[in-house]
Amino acid sequence: MFDAVNDNIKMCSASFIFMEKKLETAVLAGGCFWCMEAIFKQIKGVEKVESGYSGGNVKDPSYEEVCTGKTGHAESVRLTFNPSVISYKQLLQVFFTLHDPTSLNRQGNDVGSQYRSEIFYVDDKQREIAEKVIKELTEEKLWDKPIVTALEPLKEFYLAEKYHQDYYKNNPLNPYCFMVIRPKIAKLRKEYMELLKKD
Repeated sequence: MFDAVNDNIKMCSASFIFMEKKLETAVLAGGCFWCMEAIFKQIKGVEKVESGYSGGNVKDPSYEEVCTGKTGHAESVRLTFNPSVISYKQLLQVFFTLHDPTSLNRQGNDVGSQYRSEIFYVDDKQREIAEKVIKELTEEKLWDKPIVTALEPLKEFYLAEKYHQDYYKNNPLNPYCFMVIRPKIAKLRKEYMELLKKD
């Protein structure tokens, strides 16, 4: 009897381990974090998306401080994702498609170092994958100008103010959301339909 109970406990433990998700983190900067957040929230395997600030030299900066361009931070998103569903490389492919990686310190009308294109890698594996993706895209010559996306180890990620979180979802009629974010989402749905979450 005890053997049967022990076997059941082992089976339950094994099932729990199998069901447990091993999640990873990615931090990306590609212009306004409202855009990046709205895009990656639609990707399957991405469990959480948070808007914030990375790469600067001021502790826990405010949005107003970051907007001056003097803190050194970039508007960024922190993605918590399940690598068994979506790979880091696939996330980077979406990232490079949905913003202009050849535009230095700006995306469209958003100008300043806080809107730069940058990948904040959490370990050497992510750095190697990012370098490989950039090399492949450069060789494919998808853009007329060279990719200027910077690579930097992640040191700190400061969560942005509450009103920046879920901005597109909470402000769909905002002119910026309507004119800038909606076209990016339309492009995402056109080019990466297979990666989208099901409604």
